[in-house]
Formats: sequence, C-alpha cells, structure tokens
Amino acid sequence: MAINTGAPVVVGVDGSAAALDAVRVAAREAAQRQRPLRVVHAFIWPLTRVPVDPAPGAPAGAGLRNQAERYVAEAIAEAGKAAPEVAVTGVVVDGAATPVLLDESRDAALVVLGHRGLGGFAGLLIGSVTVQVSARALCPVLVVRGAPRADGPVVVGVDGSANSTEAVAFAFEEASHRGAPLLAVQAWLYPSPVGPGDILPLVYDLDAYAAEEERALAESVAGFAERYPDVPVRHRLVRGSPARVLVDESKAAQLVVVGARGRGPLSGLLLGSVSHAVLHHAHSPLAIVRHG
Repeated sequence: MAINTGAPVVVGVDGSAAALDAVRVAAREAAQRQRPLRVVHAFIWPLTRVPVDPAPGAPAGAGLRNQAERYVAEAIAEAGKAAPEVAVTGVVVDGAATPVLLDESRDAALVVLGHRGLGGFAGLLIGSVTVQVSARALCPVLVVRGAPRADGPVVVGVDGSANSTEAVAFAFEEASHRGAPLLAVQAWLYPSPVGPGDILPLVYDLDAYAAEEERALAESVAGFAERYPDVPVRHRLVRGSPARVLVDESKAAQLVVVGARGRGPLSGLLLGSVSHAVLHHAHSPLAIVRHG
C-alpha cells in the first residue's frame, strides 16, 4: 500500500542529473517518514513571454511545456524505483524556482534540492536558488551533496542558539529514522564577548572555558537523548573553525545538520557564515534548519 499521509516531502527537479539524485534521496526520506512525495518543476518561461507550446508542424511532444512535463514524469519514475511504497505526485508550476519552492515549503515536511542544476533560471544550484530556499524556507531543507551513504553518523553542529536547538531536534529525528548514531559537534576558536561593548579579560582560563562549553554541549542534547533512547549519542568539542570542523566531519557522515543562523556577529543574516560555508563545501548531504 502506498504511503500517503501528512505533509509531503517536496523535491525540486529541473531535468539535471543532480535533481534525479535529489529525487532518489527524497523518495527514501518520504519512506522513512511515512509521507507522500511531491515532485515540483518551476516553469519560468511563461513569465518571460517565451512561447511554450510546440510550433506549427513540430513533432509531437515538442515545446518547452512538454519538456517540463517529461522532467516531472522522469522524476516520478525514478522515485518509484527508489521507494515503491511511497505515493508520488508531480506538478509543473508556473514561476521562478525560488518563489515556487518557498511557497511549496509552507505545507511541506521537508524540501529536497540537488546541489547543482542546469544553470540559469531553471538551475537548482549551489548559488542563488539553493541558498535562498535554504535560508527562507518554512521547513527544513535537505541539499543532496556528495555520495549518499547508509553508514556513518548524523552530525549536527551545536552552538547553543535557538536555531541550534531546532537543528539538534531534527538531527535526532533523522538519526532515529535512519537507525544511525548521532554526533553532536561544537567548535570554538576562542572565547567571545557576551554582548556589544564587552571586553575579554587579558588572562582567560581556557581549560575552564572548554569545560563549561563541554557541559553546555552535553546539556543541549540531553533532553533529546531521553526522547530518542534508540539513538546512540556522542559529543565532540573541537577547537577550530566551526565551518572547517563540520566540513571535515562530513567526510564520514551520512548527513550533516546545521541551523540556518547561529549566535555569532552575523546571526542576523538569513543564512549564517557557517551554514553558508558548509552548504558549499560539505562532502555529504546537508540539512539546514531555520528557526521559527
């Protein structure tokens, strides 16, 4: 019996190989979550007043709209191979990729994108569309990078922010679905001032600071560990650049999870510097969770 309950997993397609990789991952995500899959192609051409129907005398199936329908049909077929138990629907929506996908995120459990597309208006690429959707979507966004793997932990970046807490919650849920261990990672370069105008003391006990950060890291996952007793949990406090640490951890991970924004001086940006860097350089699929 096909799975068809609750908010769907939405995957954006554009006819590229990367989009089909995303479809396969999205189908498996839908199966794990016991949700339907919705395949979406954003069809920009009507907005540019380009003719989309076949020209007179053209072969059957010609024209941009027919091509868009083929993209969706191919994706639906690929999803059926990856997860035949999942109910799959597909749609061609007139509009540019970013607003179409953001609108889809209102009713989605998860949006899945390929890391690189065809480029131009149709591209789901690491760049404008993926960054904007990751930063502004109303649900978590999974960007398919690297070679999906069934082994390795789910890695989550922790920094104590509200965004980080939601990322930890999502990471535990994913680890439980996947039957995978969870690795909670917190990276630090040096103690930072608490607020504007604060000045660090000239002498700072780094051992005491590290011990305090270790306690905070353990506390940030403790409640979720009780909620998901089936998930083995490890903590790792690393002195180094958070982005570099998470990119390095992604080499052995089956998924990396980050919040869209952190607690640093650039936390007001829609997509923080760490999540932006990991989005561009991770070796594994990346989930970006936006607070609120």
